[in-house]
Amino acid sequence: MPKEILFVVEESPEGGYEAEAPGYSIYTQAETLNEMKQMALDAVRCHFDEDEMPRLIRLHLIREEVIAV
Repeated sequence: MPKEILFVVEESPEGGYEAEAPGYSIYTQAETLNEMKQMALDAVRCHFDEDEMPRLIRLHLIREEVIAV
């Protein structure tokens, strides 16, 4: 049983956010970061049995910015 699960969250080109949990087949998307928290929780609950459920969900937000030189 993992103690925590990590989601890598990126802004979606279509708007909103997309997230995936490396090492697991768990993907989700949401319009806002607050909604992403709930969607990640729902995705984890669907993926794991109760006795295997991680105790923490970590959201790692990646934001790409381009700076002209």
